[in-house]
Amino acid sequence: MAKIRVTKQFGFEMSHALLNYDGLCRSIHGHSYKLQITVAGVPIHEPGNAKDGMVIDFSILKKMIQEHIVSKLDHSLMINENAPTDKLDALGQMYERHHVVPFQPTSENMVVYIAQKVKLLLPEHIELFSVRLFETSSSFAEWFASDN
Repeated sequence: MAKIRVTKQFGFEMSHALLNYDGLCRSIHGHSYKLQITVAGVPIHEPGNAKDGMVIDFSILKKMIQEHIVSKLDHSLMINENAPTDKLDALGQMYERHHVVPFQPTSENMVVYIAQKVKLLLPEHIELFSVRLFETSSSFAEWFASDN
């Protein structure tokens, strides 16, 4: 049976700041991110099965990524753990949705972060093929399983 890739696209709003960056991105700023998750597998071949012909039901993939990735990142701030974060908690509700991460929150590092999380969510018979994260309409980073 042929191996097939399927992709689901998501959108979320998130802010970040790049520690010690030599340009405008050193300040907290936001993006309208577009996230594409591509998985690969052999379609189910079970006549009579509600999922016959599917690698994964798009609704299952959507629910999984929405719940475990997008809902966590949407309308949040991601910042490097080496940045001065001591005042985030003191600012209360305004910054209650934040992620202090052990990396510079670039698109490149974020695709690795997302890929690591998605791989743990997928059923055994489905593999993560790629993650593509658009930071702007013309700029994106990609992670491919075959490269890693």
